[in-house]
Amino acid sequence: MSLNVGLVYDLRSDYASTGLSEEELAEFDSESTIDALDGAVASLGHRVTRIGHAKELCRRLSSGQRWDLVFSIAEGLGGRSREAQVPAILELYGVPYTFSDPLTCAVTLDKSLTKTIVRAAGVPTAEFALVRAPADLSAIRIPFPLFCKPVAEGTGKGIDGNNRVNSPEELTAVATRLIERFFQPVLVESYLPGREFTTGILGTGDSARVLGTLEVAIKANAPGRDYSFEIKERCEEFVDYLPMARDTLREEVEAVSLSAYRALDCRDAGRVDVRLDREGRPAFIEVNPLPGLHPFHSDLPMIATAEGMAYGELIGTVVRSALERNNGNHGR
Repeated sequence: MSLNVGLVYDLRSDYASTGLSEEELAEFDSESTIDALDGAVASLGHRVTRIGHAKELCRRLSSGQRWDLVFSIAEGLGGRSREAQVPAILELYGVPYTFSDPLTCAVTLDKSLTKTIVRAAGVPTAEFALVRAPADLSAIRIPFPLFCKPVAEGTGKGIDGNNRVNSPEELTAVATRLIERFFQPVLVESYLPGREFTTGILGTGDSARVLGTLEVAIKANAPGRDYSFEIKERCEEFVDYLPMARDTLREEVEAVSLSAYRALDCRDAGRVDVRLDREGRPAFIEVNPLPGLHPFHSDLPMIATAEGMAYGELIGTVVRSALERNNGNHGR
């Protein structure tokens, strides 16, 4: 059955003239990503309509345009609920769409709320505290070293190689700088010194399954040992993405990832980041319910490639999952 599928997205080029910095544009997509996504959906036999960002979506909806399904990778602009903007608009108009609902998209951008939920579900995660103002720092009783980052940013924003702190003085300096720079609270958590992994997951609810896992191995020439904004932006130069051996550690990492994905009610596809603690045990870091979809540079397609799944098949799996949900076959 051929469907009319609308594509909703935020292009870096659409916002480049607004005065946003390179870091502020980092979560948005390139034309090559949209071209690849358009081609993959069309290859499934569907008609593709490029819509653009949320305001253009609103304009078209208010003019009466509708689609059988909207494939949205829009990150939104402004506020900690920005990733929930497009799903909420589409629910208001009763238009089916891919990926998670507004509640999950809003919660998972807030790292403190996310960790609170997964911890309550029994998923291991580093001990943490939320710092809304420098005065809150005196109440922290978590042993050093600690790691600080903005509570509601992605793509490594705010991580620059100075986020690991080893003393109260360093904690005060770094947390204060981040609060003033990003105008939001800071997540302070136990530093996880071990290897880092990212797990791709497909499906919804009980039907969700692990696609595969890659190790994020930072090269010796990188400017730092943590996965910073600069390292992510120059990942071809500074990072090796290595398939994990099928051993007990991989089973543990993927069990943590799948449990967190389900606890947060993620849908259709997503990606979960995990890092080992000082005892070598996997601990949840964060989840991305709107994973990047560049066919060669984004983590989820790279995981699919490592598992023998072509890009078109990956996109087709997301579309089928969304259609099955909306037909009431499983999940919401």
